[in-house]
Formats: sequence, C-alpha cells, structure tokens
Amino acid sequence: MVRFAVAASLLALLVSASPLAARGGPVLGSDAAACDANDGPAILATITGLKDRKGRLKLELYPATANDFLRDDRDLIKEGKIFRRVWADTPAAGPVEICIRVPRAGSYGLFFTHDRDGKNKFNLWSDGAGITSNARIGASKPKIGASTVEAGSGITNVTIKAQYLRGLSGLSPLKQ
Repeated sequence: MVRFAVAASLLALLVSASPLAARGGPVLGSDAAACDANDGPAILATITGLKDRKGRLKLELYPATANDFLRDDRDLIKEGKIFRRVWADTPAAGPVEICIRVPRAGSYGLFFTHDRDGKNKFNLWSDGAGITSNARIGASKPKIGASTVEAGSGITNVTIKAQYLRGLSGLSPLKQ
C-alpha cells in the first residue's frame, strides 16, 4: 500500500509539473509540439474573447515591416521573406492556445483570425481577428506596431483578444 501511495504521489507531481497541466489544456496547431516540449524559438498565443466555438482558428507570422505585414503569402514566399501560417480547429471548450514556430529570435508581425464560417477568406460580417497589442482594430488594416512581438530563443507568450464587427466602427472586443 505504501508503494502505491508513493507511486501515485510521484505521478501526481509529474503531471502537475508538465507544461500541459500548467496551461490547463492542449496547445493547438501543427507547431504545438514545439511549445509542449519547450523547443523554441516559438510563440505561444493565448486567445481570449472568442465569440463562439465555431469554425477554425488561424495564426500568421509576418516580417515586422509595414510593407510586408498582412501581404499575400505567395508574394512573401516568392520574395524569400518570412511567412508562416498555423491552423487549428476551434476547441469546444477550455482555454485556447496556439503555437507557431519562428525561424529565429527577433521581431515579427503576428495576426490572429477566427474563421467562423470556414471559408478561409476573411468575412468582416462574421469572422474575428486579433493583434498582439489588443488595441481596437476598428475599420482599417491594423498597423505593424500594434501587431509586433519580440520572440526570444525559447517560448514567447502573448495574449490576443479576439475582435468582431460591432456596428459601423469596425472590429473591437466583445463585452464579456
């Protein structure tokens, strides 16, 4: 009986010390293993304020320049510039964390999209978006300064609050 209690205590200690237990849920996206194993450089984005749990989630990495932020990925790739996209199904419940690898420590533009209708084309009327500064996006394209993240050599944590169309003033966070 004592052996069982010791084994159970050790198992509980290992589980509580794991990155998954510390976060409270699975990391999403094709780069999840990097964040789970603390194998950076990578960015772990915690997404808050989702309108609902429909559709898919997308996290995109861009060069941290005004000219390149939110440019067509085909153009960026053709020019040999940094671009990365990670998709994840929206979980039915629980915390939402998406991992995206970065090529090296440095500055990047990061943009989140909640593709609620599943059409892989941003629909202002239904889809949501978010930036790292969590400033209100409004009715225009977000500026790179509001979307920049400094990624270190390990796992860099950011929180992005999802924003949705709210009247004529454009995208803003929902009242929770």
